[in-house]
Amino acid sequence: MNKDIKYFGIDISHLVFDVTDSDGNHYQFKNTLTGFKKFRKLIDTTSHCVMEATGYYHYQLAYHLLESGIKVSVENPLAVKRFIQMKLSKIKTDKSDSNSICEYAKQVDLKLWKGNSKHQKACLQIARAVSVYTKQSTMLKNKIHGEEVLGNPSIDVLRSLKRSLKHVEKEIKTLEDKLLKMVRAAYKDVLTRIETIPGIGRKTAIALIVLTDGFDRFKSGSELCSYAGLTPIIRQSGTSVNSRARISKIGNQKLRNLMFMCSLNACKYNKACKEMYERLVAKGKSKKLALIAICNKLLKQAFAIAKSGLIYDNTYRSVLAKN
Repeated sequence: MNKDIKYFGIDISHLVFDVTDSDGNHYQFKNTLTGFKKFRKLIDTTSHCVMEATGYYHYQLAYHLLESGIKVSVENPLAVKRFIQMKLSKIKTDKSDSNSICEYAKQVDLKLWKGNSKHQKACLQIARAVSVYTKQSTMLKNKIHGEEVLGNPSIDVLRSLKRSLKHVEKEIKTLEDKLLKMVRAAYKDVLTRIETIPGIGRKTAIALIVLTDGFDRFKSGSELCSYAGLTPIIRQSGTSVNSRARISKIGNQKLRNLMFMCSLNACKYNKACKEMYERLVAKGKSKKLALIAICNKLLKQAFAIAKSGLIYDNTYRSVLAKN
């Protein structure tokens, strides 16, 4: 804890946000621009505001504070929850939560939140819209199949469903083309080089660039793997606790799922990944564990290539290509 800094713990909901400062003072403001401006009167550039990543509700306030030159930390809700549980608190209100977040801020090493660039925010919104439409497309295809296997399907229903599917697929194509254009405009060289990695296709390469802001948000491949929730958690204690190591899953689920699908092709066509997979399986490791290791290797390969300015070389051997 830095005694020269005044911490503000913020608990945000849809309509309001509660604030508790280092002195124990409590305030409540509307979760609107007017509320943000009123809160700004309490703080200055020496203040440090701390909040949880609560879905979408925290974004507007976080960006408002960041653009005003205020230090902001957006913490993992699970970390704050464990801190509250450690205190054996029996009270759960917005006021008590803001106080707990403030106490949490005083005792942990906080990382400053940098937010996303305007380019990344726009790309992420398009990617999320594509994800929604893709789910709708799958639902419509399943519904059409279900109707067609009935004895006497309704022609009107089928036509309606097919019209909807055609519209959704058109929207997906339009948004994917727009996303590709935006990524090429900002990261054409990185995109071209990432696509040279066997096992990583264009859609995955685009997703990697969008989710990592062109790999600028991370300092190492290991940090990127941690962001994806692919790092192992080991639970051992004495002789009674010796659980099998598992991945943390505390990270970006979309990226984790994407890399797992890529690992299946990488085991066939990516020389370094294929060798690692075969070596791990030969040692008696499960195929799933081996695939998770491949996910980590693919991310580290992508990070190395993005940062080095090189393209993938199947014969190149380096420290980055090893376990």
